[in-house]
Amino acid sequence: MSDNPVFERIEQDIADNSVLLYMKGSPMFPQCGFSAAVVQVLTHIGVKFKGVDVLTDPEIREGIKQFSNWPTIPQLYVKGEFVGGCDIVREMFDNGELAQLLKDKGIETAA
Repeated sequence: MSDNPVFERIEQDIADNSVLLYMKGSPMFPQCGFSAAVVQVLTHIGVKFKGVDVLTDPEIREGIKQFSNWPTIPQLYVKGEFVGGCDIVREMFDNGELAQLLKDKGIETAA
């Protein structure tokens, strides 16, 4: 754990959720096209995930970028591991890597 309370919240969220998406908006109402695209991929695969709306929490919005050393949102985490943003998730979905990663991590999907 770190001494940064925002990082501690992020670490706890990641630890508590097998598949976690830091996004703009919610899974039901994404507030940007990139977040919507990742939600669409995860929904298509049929994986249960938690969405964290960074628009409602400016500390998390900035903190997650520093935590992952990744400048953009959305950010997908699977079993504590940072997977990537929209382009990476879409590419992994297209070539089958995302479904394989979920399977390797023991996460159920509908696919």
